[in-house]
Amino acid sequence: MPHQAHLSFTTRPRATLDITADVAAALRASGIRAGLVNVFVQHTSCSLLITENADPDVRRDLETLFARLAPDGDPAYRHDLEGDDDMAAHARSVLSGASLTIPVGDGRLLLGTWQGVFLWEHRTASHARRVVVTVMG
Repeated sequence: MPHQAHLSFTTRPRATLDITADVAAALRASGIRAGLVNVFVQHTSCSLLITENADPDVRRDLETLFARLAPDGDPAYRHDLEGDDDMAAHARSVLSGASLTIPVGDGRLLLGTWQGVFLWEHRTASHARRVVVTVMG
């Protein structure tokens, strides 16, 4: 039987938030020992990623890379209803993704040693964000 948890977070501007422990807690609450966890963010201007959990420079460098790929205020953008960062945030979300699937074994997330699950805010202001965790096993 699938198990679902709804999580809420407040982000910092253009920053990553480690949500690994929250996802692991949802998995533990499910009682499922083997299967898959799907993590889905219900927004179009932030994303989810699995990346380095030890050195925060990796995440800062990803922000630098994405600033080059999807710069704020590009005059070619039409969508700017919520400011110069509006379309850039949507583009960054599309490039990095709104969902993740993680294998489960022995009741735990089968992440690598240096992997963590992060919510990545692409807007230049803090936001309340909702994440759905679905455990299937």
